Amino acid sequence: MGKETQASTMEIDDPKSNASDQIIPKFSINVLQLLKSAQMQHGLRHGDYTRYRRYCTARLRRLYKSLKFTHGRGKYSRRQITESTVTEVRFLHLVLYTAERAWSHAMDKRQLPDGPNARQRIYLIGRLRKAVKWATLFAQLSAIKGDSRTSLEAEAYASFMKGNLLFEQDQNWETALKNFKSARAVYEELGKYGDLENQVLCRERVEELEPSIRYCLHKIGESNLQASELLHIGEMEGPALDLFKAKLEAVMAETRSQQAASMTEFHWLGHRFPISNAKTRVAILKAQELEKDLHGPTADSLPGEKRLAIFDKIFTAYHEARSSIRSDLVSAGSSENVKDDLNGLDKAVSAVLGQRTIERNQLLVSIAKSKLTRQRDDKNEKASKPEELVRLYDLLLQNTADLSDLVSSGRDRKPEEVAFAEDCEMKSLAFRAERCFFLGKSYSLAGMRAEAYTLYCRARSLAENALQKYQATGDGDQTIVKELKTLCEECRSNICIEHATGIMEELKAPENLSKKISDISLSGPDKKLEKFLLEKLENYESAVGDSNVKSVPRIEAFPPAFQAIPRNPIVLDLAYNFIDFPSLENRMKKDKKGFISRLWR
Repeated sequence: MGKETQASTMEIDDPKSNASDQIIPKFSINVLQLLKSAQMQHGLRHGDYTRYRRYCTARLRRLYKSLKFTHGRGKYSRRQITESTVTEVRFLHLVLYTAERAWSHAMDKRQLPDGPNARQRIYLIGRLRKAVKWATLFAQLSAIKGDSRTSLEAEAYASFMKGNLLFEQDQNWETALKNFKSARAVYEELGKYGDLENQVLCRERVEELEPSIRYCLHKIGESNLQASELLHIGEMEGPALDLFKAKLEAVMAETRSQQAASMTEFHWLGHRFPISNAKTRVAILKAQELEKDLHGPTADSLPGEKRLAIFDKIFTAYHEARSSIRSDLVSAGSSENVKDDLNGLDKAVSAVLGQRTIERNQLLVSIAKSKLTRQRDDKNEKASKPEELVRLYDLLLQNTADLSDLVSSGRDRKPEEVAFAEDCEMKSLAFRAERCFFLGKSYSLAGMRAEAYTLYCRARSLAENALQKYQATGDGDQTIVKELKTLCEECRSNICIEHATGIMEELKAPENLSKKISDISLSGPDKKLEKFLLEKLENYESAVGDSNVKSVPRIEAFPPAFQAIPRNPIVLDLAYNFIDFPSLENRMKKDKKGFISRLWR
């Protein structure tokens, strides 16, 4: 009996006996959620791939040290991550962040201002190959060591990286399409399960993969996508779309270069300026294409933020054109004809840039006006103040004056330039009227009725003057004419309101003064209306108020109220005036006088 017990004990203690029965734990990683959180918190919210790459490097350094998986001291000896090495989930994190570091490095090279050159593109493709290598290893290890969901997400991640590599290489579009579709199918299935946050992330990734799939179909020839539809797809946002956007921008740049070959002159106010530099032609052509989006039939349907973004791109394109023109001026030498053409082209581009600046500021004015009457909009932004509109109209007046000076400079002025300068003067008058109106509104909100009344009268006078000039020409901007008519009506109504309000306040002034005097108290305001924390300790109520409502915390009254305190009595000696004191002349010392002093009496 003892031998049997001893034998059974030995069997239990023997590790070889239960090795086959031991259950190997499966690791779980929510890959998409982990990567999305890291990307949004460390630079990719703003497209900063350099910052994200540094984060991945620091993260890998911490993982290597915490796992004690360093590659030797002094001399580097690489340690491979294999199936037997992965004893905890952090080893899978090592492989994943190494792939992310290589991918972010490639995307950083892709975002260079002038695009990667031939050597940099070779390096970029090398980094993408490295990302594919580590992503494939991550998928293989996850299939062995991870649970089913982790394995699926790892496969989708590896397919996405392979698709990116083939997408950048401009070859094997069928294979790239197959990889993108495989990743999309996995994320579509994963989006049906799990918590709400995970479902939203999976759907977002499916939407980000869709443009790349459509572009691959377009390159294969199985899709009838037009260039405008590709541009519309490129307006979508997301880190997974940055490679697609870069590819689309490269294609558009190549198309512009081909179109720019036929663009030899720049037309402006009756002038024709030759364009010899290819960079200048491409930049001006890019700006003109963007201007079509602003002035096209679909411009009114664009939200304000998109239109502001288009204006920023237009400014960048025109600044590039001016930079190229001024570089040509430096290298023009002593050729007067070439210099005159370049100076005229620079003046024309600067004038167009000034026009777009005025249009952008007018867009900002319209956005601010829409926020003026409401407290908060849908995005919980604060309402505009009249002072902000006054500042915007100051900018418009400055822009109009600069543009008028630029057009008026020069000796040989064409009729178109003269008409343009007159239009600038009329716009300046309209902007002055608007500025005066909103300045009066700010004084009205401050309770200064006389000043507001005077400013409204001045704004009405300026608006009527500008309206008469626009109606006299007959071919002015109808939008400004309509705004001036509305401004005249608003000025008239506000003049009446300020006049009536001022009279009412003047009549109520004595009553308000007497009421305020009667309310003066040493104990401060009425405590029945203001209950502080110390006065309602028996009630479970918040002293700071609701978080959604802007209110002053009611903790303690500050400054404290006045209190009556005792003081020393005041003694008034009233009896002194009614006492008759005895005469003291007989005790006073008398002066002795001589014979000579008697003569001078």
